[in-house]
Amino acid sequence: MVDAATLGLFLLAVLALFLTPGPNMAFVLSHGVAHGARGGMAAALGIALADLAHTLFAVTGITALVSAWAPAFDVLRYAGVVYLLWLAWRALRAPAGMSAAPTHSAQRFGSIVRSSLVNNLVNPKALLFFLVFLPQFVVPERGHVGFQLAVLGVSLAAFALVFHGLLGALSGHVSRRLNRSPEASRAQGVVLALVMTGLAARLLFLEPPPGKGA
Repeated sequence: MVDAATLGLFLLAVLALFLTPGPNMAFVLSHGVAHGARGGMAAALGIALADLAHTLFAVTGITALVSAWAPAFDVLRYAGVVYLLWLAWRALRAPAGMSAAPTHSAQRFGSIVRSSLVNNLVNPKALLFFLVFLPQFVVPERGHVGFQLAVLGVSLAAFALVFHGLLGALSGHVSRRLNRSPEASRAQGVVLALVMTGLAARLLFLEPPPGKGA
């Protein structure tokens, strides 16, 4: 079992990582501005679900197996680049004013959740994070290692949902204050596309760890 002191130290380390601007923060904020608070919350939910999936992969050993395959880093990286560019293209093609249409609200929420989930699953840095970061807080003497990894991963996912959910709500509040004319909606779509393109470029030039990739 993970003791309270270890869990507290783990969450403090996670908070420090969350406060550092990164792709998840950019993903949540941009979707919150483009689609309102629900869009930001949807992105936050997708991130949390991806964290749960990565936790499962780490506990079952799938993460270690994938990481041991040398081309895995590049395969995931290029898949992520293609996916982010597709999201950028879709944001540009979205009709002006569509983000405010209530008939598309539920569909868009699910779409953003899936986009956020897939984006995190194909991020090789997320894979390495769960492979390297979580085990540092595991104490074998305190019980089953897999159970401790599961506790840490679920705690991380819950913390991520709260943190990114608050970011999504904040960016949604900013979005409500913006002009909701078709021109403003189009501008928000362009900003979202630029953010997705920037994240794709960041992922493309991401350096693999020693021994990984080409």
